[in-house]
Amino acid sequence: MHARTPFRDRLGPASEAGWRARWFHVIFEHDDPASRRFDVLLIIAILGSIAVAVFDTVAQAHVRYGAIFYALEWAFTLAFTLEYVMRILVVDRPWRYARSFFGVVDLLAVLPTWISLMAAGSQYLLVVRALRILRIFRILKLTRYVGEADLLWFTLVRARRKVLVFFSVILTLVLIFGALMYLIEGPEDGFTSIPTSMYWAIVTMTTVGFGDITPKTTLGKLLTSLIILIGYSIIAVPTGIFTAELAAGMRAKRKYTPCEHCGQADHEGDAQFCRACGAELPKAET
Repeated sequence: MHARTPFRDRLGPASEAGWRARWFHVIFEHDDPASRRFDVLLIIAILGSIAVAVFDTVAQAHVRYGAIFYALEWAFTLAFTLEYVMRILVVDRPWRYARSFFGVVDLLAVLPTWISLMAAGSQYLLVVRALRILRIFRILKLTRYVGEADLLWFTLVRARRKVLVFFSVILTLVLIFGALMYLIEGPEDGFTSIPTSMYWAIVTMTTVGFGDITPKTTLGKLLTSLIILIGYSIIAVPTGIFTAELAAGMRAKRKYTPCEHCGQADHEGDAQFCRACGAELPKAET
């Protein structure tokens, strides 16, 4: 039996037999040669389409290879359109897939090129050109083929409350410091409103320091120094939160093999001898 992925559990094929089930396994699973070949070909196509989209924005390359880029873009669009249609056909709940994150990304990967066929007037050309930049969204399709992406995503989900509290505190400080700087400096020194002062507080707290707005008074400079010091002290907080949750997630996924001789349990899955007593560990069942 193949391990069922979360996506398979949510959208599974209409039946366990027939062409839909076979293609569902090839497209959505990653545990046999056929599905892995499909993943590799799709990754190559995604990278190729992104390269075309990027180099097509270079003026010299567009002039020299514009026709080739156009043909390649349509080839990639047709391939991704076929892939999108196949995904819709083989799942039990097409509408649910279409509304999912990757369903939206898949649609954004092909929609702009098809929209360009319906823009008949020259007044629409600039809009179409902007829409075609959405082809870059194809790179998001890569994340579903990287196993470690699941760990990073679940780490973000687990840390969401801590991160939300952290940003709430930051926004509160920004509001307070922005209001204080508006009161201290005033419009005559460039702090024309509290939102503008909040922008200055964000730039200062993150130590970016554009310099487009600077305090002129002594009290304003003292407050700026305080904000910079606070910024240095809190800038590592979200990194620490994410690192702690990531380490916890990695520990949860770690495989342990207990020693039958002394009971020591914290061994890696590929360990052969006990790290406490040196006894040979039992072989893991396959």
